[in-house]
Amino acid sequence: MTDAYPALTGHLADAGTDGYLLDADGDDSNQRYLSGMDSLGEFVALYADGEVRLLVPDLEAPRAEAESDADAVRRRSEFGFGDLVVERGPALAGPLATARFLADYGVESVSVPPNFPTGTADALRDEGIEVVADYDDAVTGVRAVKSPAEIEAVAAAQRANEDAMAAVEALLADAAVEDGVLRLGGDTVTSERVREVIEAELRDAGCELSECIVASGPEAAKAHAVGSGPIRAGEPVIVDVFPRDEASGYVGDMTRTFVKGDPDEKVREWYEVTREAYETALAAIEPGVTGEAVNDAVCDVFEAAGYPTLRTDEATDDGLYHPTGHGVGLDLHEEPKLSWGAGELEPGNVVTVEPGCYEQGVGGVRLEDVVVVTEDGYRNLNDYPRDLRVV
Repeated sequence: MTDAYPALTGHLADAGTDGYLLDADGDDSNQRYLSGMDSLGEFVALYADGEVRLLVPDLEAPRAEAESDADAVRRRSEFGFGDLVVERGPALAGPLATARFLADYGVESVSVPPNFPTGTADALRDEGIEVVADYDDAVTGVRAVKSPAEIEAVAAAQRANEDAMAAVEALLADAAVEDGVLRLGGDTVTSERVREVIEAELRDAGCELSECIVASGPEAAKAHAVGSGPIRAGEPVIVDVFPRDEASGYVGDMTRTFVKGDPDEKVREWYEVTREAYETALAAIEPGVTGEAVNDAVCDVFEAAGYPTLRTDEATDDGLYHPTGHGVGLDLHEEPKLSWGAGELEPGNVVTVEPGCYEQGVGGVRLEDVVVVTEDGYRNLNDYPRDLRVV
């Protein structure tokens, strides 16, 4: 028998449990990863003996049988779900059917993620099944090492991202400046209008976008401010786009900073130190290096230039006030991190590198790409120009 996820099997051995159990819907990233299913109502996934088995509502069984990656798909009706609804009520029927499902595979103990439903856990324990909380969330650790197919899925989202970024650059280049404000076709260019352009480009590329950042002026200095209102000449505009490829479910993440007209010396200085920090991070990335070490190298650059970081002042809102990067995959933010306390990188990790420099009340700049850790360094999934985009 081939072990689908050796690292997860190793976790079970260390925890002393027979299987790993998820009880969630298909929008849960761990559930989607193990099952291969998305947007399915709540169902159970069990990883044991190197295989993935699903327990699904009967209504969803045909789709799960046709589309999932599971080694087996079982229906609730096989475990007396209907009778359990009548005898014990609908709230308990699902967990009790799950207990019978586990027993059918000889599973007497399970590891579960921190967000596992309390009601299900209590019902399983009442049925004599040991439930052990996995606060390290082992499945997210498995997900941190991407397969070639997963890496290509992220790369596809990044290609769409670059097309959207090019559309933004074209719009800003075509805009005229009237009384210091950008105008195009008789209308004021706003953050909202730029987002509409981004959304249209991504939609045409088969990507969905719940939100993106188009923040200019003082808003560019605020963490995750999406931006609103008119865009002014000479002010940096942070455009941070993170689309999800509809077919694969994997996301991309990319940031560029644009200026219409002539940026002042302060903005140019911010960008110079940010670009230096970006290059420093890339030079540090290789297998065996910790995410903390990469983050420390970036902090060294900003601190040497006289800017605060969270390392020098954990309460700072200026300078570099966020970590260097994070993992990208089925979630926008996942393991591994390029941050304080982060562990060693390994081939197959996919991470953002996104230093930025900010001053509250004034503005900020940021540069972000997504890279894959390789056997001897990294591979950048972006090919869009990385200079301050002056249009």
